[in-house]
Amino acid sequence: MIRIDQVIRTDRKSIALIVKRDGELIVRAPRNATDEQIFSVINRKSSWIEKKRQEVLSTYPQTGKKEFVNGEGFLYLGKSYRLKIISQGDVPLKLDTFFFLDQNALINAKSVFVDWYKDKAKDVLSDRVAWYSKKSGIIVKQIKITSANSRWGSCSAKGTLSFPWRLVMAPVPVIDYVVIHELIHVVEKNHSKDFWDKVHVLMPDYQQKIEWLDINGHILKI
Repeated sequence: MIRIDQVIRTDRKSIALIVKRDGELIVRAPRNATDEQIFSVINRKSSWIEKKRQEVLSTYPQTGKKEFVNGEGFLYLGKSYRLKIISQGDVPLKLDTFFFLDQNALINAKSVFVDWYKDKAKDVLSDRVAWYSKKSGIIVKQIKITSANSRWGSCSAKGTLSFPWRLVMAPVPVIDYVVIHELIHVVEKNHSKDFWDKVHVLMPDYQQKIEWLDINGHILKI
């Protein structure tokens, strides 16, 4: 039997199967799709699912904890940059073609990277929220950068938008989708048809961004 790791129901019209880079199977289904309909699609596509799992697991090495060694890759805005450990850096960490990490900061390398990502996330997300706030006319009162691991964003009852710092590792169009998603929640509190219609107006291809996160979200970490 094929293992289903997650079923996500939205206002989409058809059932989609997504095999993530870690081999997990995500099913995106219409809200009114029955379990029988989902299992029917799974059974019909079982050979494809197994083949896809073997393909991704052999193509993409599974990510473990970062070792903070020379040549190791770190993501920023969807691009991977190699790490170079240097002596007598003017700052603990900077990005300029490579990530340059001062060897004196090596003992606290993870914290140094997290602090760097948090600073960049504040700048990038403030800029993208301001852009889409102006475009949509939706006013945002406050933005927070968090260390959340289980979600890509949230909108409080008072209209505060929160995003995890690790989101800044993703490509800008994917960041924009998350920003739009939470921005629309300021005026539409649930995932109704009106909510998705408003998301579609600002980003017609938002489904592609959702699928990118489904497939690649697990690599946005250190």
